Amino acid sequence: MARSKVDVVGLGLNATDTVMTVPKFPALGGKERVVSASMQAGGQMATAMVTCSRLGLKVRYIGKVGDDVGGRFQLASLRREGLDVGYTQVVRGAATQYGNIIVDQATGERTIFWDRDARLTVQPKEIKPAAITSARLLHLDGCDVDAALVAARLAHRAQIPVLADLDTVYKNVEKLFPYIDYLIASTQFLPAVTGHADPFKVLENMARVYQVRTPGMTLGRDGALVYHEGKFLYSPGFVVETVDTTGAGDVFHGAFSYALLAGWDMVRTLDFSNAMAALNCTVLGARGGIKSQAEAEHLMATGTRHMNKMYN
Repeated sequence: MARSKVDVVGLGLNATDTVMTVPKFPALGGKERVVSASMQAGGQMATAMVTCSRLGLKVRYIGKVGDDVGGRFQLASLRREGLDVGYTQVVRGAATQYGNIIVDQATGERTIFWDRDARLTVQPKEIKPAAITSARLLHLDGCDVDAALVAARLAHRAQIPVLADLDTVYKNVEKLFPYIDYLIASTQFLPAVTGHADPFKVLENMARVYQVRTPGMTLGRDGALVYHEGKFLYSPGFVVETVDTTGAGDVFHGAFSYALLAGWDMVRTLDFSNAMAALNCTVLGARGGIKSQAEAEHLMATGTRHMNKMYN
């Protein structure tokens, strides 16, 4: 297996999606005609790593696919993007994780129905130290917590920063917290874990109790909020013509990874990540709208922002 140096290594989910666009999402028990349907490569971590690669980073992805059509489709997509998949396993007899995604054409919002074969779980013993310690940054999504914990400890000992995109409250996920440097979670995740609804108190708590260097959360169209170096920083989201919100958070984290490794200050990092996420929403599919740094910076310079007074 490849052991060359990479900029970022990502351990987590991939999925092969069937994306269907409908004029509007029907009420329960209703019907709606499908405008379009297509197979798309996606998945939380895989999409973030593709974003990093398109921005020019050298990337390694660690995960599993099944030996089915979806797995072949996913693996081929990662290879085309130039990712190191030497530590990605094909599991015989397993079904690749899938998502059936319904996109409301009127709003661009998506509803996801998904499943994941238990045989795709990455086991702790399968984490190879060389795969982690040869990177400049480790990115986790919290799935397969025990394996993620092994990777996070390896990175921590090697003084490699750890970025986490936590969305689902997996069992024992809180064990990861002390090893995370940058925790940019979904809006719902941290309140669910901590029991605190106030985002400011939640982020302060993560910094104080778990010593997370920069805890934060994505806020959908409203952007992102972080607690960094003792201060709250709010970056409003950008106004775009939304086609599909699938993958926006994943692209945000890929862009965040790029900005961290580029050494940018946190304000620029958040603005860039928001711009990349917004642009991805202008095209159908989790990876359909991953744009260039120049396109993101143009939006940063000229775009209109969604201002939410709650976070200012």
